[in-house]
This record gives sequence, structure tokens and C-alpha cells, in this order.
Amino acid sequence: MNRPLKIDILTIFPEFFNGVFEVGIIRRARASGIVEINIHDLRSFTTDKHRKTDDRPFGGGEGMVMKPEPIFNAVEKIVGTCERDRYPKGTRVILLSPQGFIFKQTLARELAQEKQIVLICGRYEGVDERVNEALATDEISIGDYILSGGEPAAVVITDTITRLLPNALGCPESAVRESFTENLLDYPQYTQPREFRGMKVPEVLLSGNHKEIEKWRREKALEKTMKIRKDLLGLKDS
Repeated sequence: MNRPLKIDILTIFPEFFNGVFEVGIIRRARASGIVEINIHDLRSFTTDKHRKTDDRPFGGGEGMVMKPEPIFNAVEKIVGTCERDRYPKGTRVILLSPQGFIFKQTLARELAQEKQIVLICGRYEGVDERVNEALATDEISIGDYILSGGEPAAVVITDTITRLLPNALGCPESAVRESFTENLLDYPQYTQPREFRGMKVPEVLLSGNHKEIEKWRREKALEKTMKIRKDLLGLKDS
């Protein structure tokens, strides 16, 4: 049996993750040994009696900045080294930050091929830049908006990657046919009843003609993408 993908999350609020990975696909993937998720309290890697993980920024300014020492100590303990060029093959150390590259399905598929992923949850005004310079292999954002911290982003990335792992989904085709796989949004879905409050299921879906159904689905996926996300097709809004 292949080793599970190991995901290590560094945070000053480990309680944020209580129960969040105990439901649905992630729970099943953990139980099946497909993925291993570990939550690490950064305060455990401090060396002062106050277990301090942040301090005032040099040069002045508002807010606090997360200190580098606990993060370096944590990565060294978890990965075996804090020297980026000596990380074991298949290891990615990711700083979660609004300044990072936007997380997309293509990157999720890439990360799902790795052996170990370390997610560093930023907080406050940010993280000491030396973490990015010397530790992080990637700096990633889940969107152009500001969160209170990297914890929600860690959940999003963990969920997205886990469902791409072999045997994580009950139906493997689900990960192949869903939105963004071919730079298209997903096609409309319908189930029982056939008619609801005057709204009917498209006749083609009831026809049993699989070739026509596939054609309709493709057309509807393209139509929806053109309407909502032209950028996925390399087009600009007029």
C-alpha cells in the first residue's frame, strides 16, 4: 500500500480545526490511510516562558507580525531540516498569505502528487519575511480578499487536495468531470422530481441517448462558462 499524503498544519489556534476534518470525504480518506493530517500548535515551538509567537514590526506600523523562530523550529522538527534545498523529495512548505499565488485546480492536482505538505497559517499583519525567503517553497492565497488568518485557507486547500487522491472519492470519475478540470464550469444537474413547481427537467436528460446527453452537457458547460467566467476560456469581458 502506498504511503498516505501527509499534511501538517502550523497554527496558533489548533482548536480552529476541532472536528473540521472528521466529516465526509476527508474523514473517510483519513480512516482509509489515504491522507494523514496533523495539527501543530506553533506555541509548542517557542523558547521563551511566555510562548510568544508575534512581536511589533520593525520600522513601526500597526498590528503585530508573526516571529520566525517558532515557524523555523516547527518546520525543522516536522520535515527534518529547515534548509529549503535539503527538504526531502516530494515535500512542499506553503505559506498561506494574501500576497501569494492564487490557488487553482491545476495547483491542487500538482500538490496531490506530493508526499508531504506543510501549511503555515499566517495571522495578524503577516509573517516575518524570512519565513518566505528561507522556508517556504510556495506562497499561496485562496482569493483576493482578507481573512483573519490562514486557518480557513488551510481547510480549503486540504479538502481540495484530499478529494483528488486515488480512492478518496466513491466515484473516481467525479474528480475528472467536475468544474475547472477542462477550464469549464460544471454543467447543470437535475434529480427527482421530473417537474417541480412548473419547472421541468430538460427532455434530453430523460431520453436515454447518452451521446446527446454528453453533447447537451458540454454545450451547457460552455454556455455557463461564457456567461460567468470568460477568463477560463482566455477571453476578456467586453
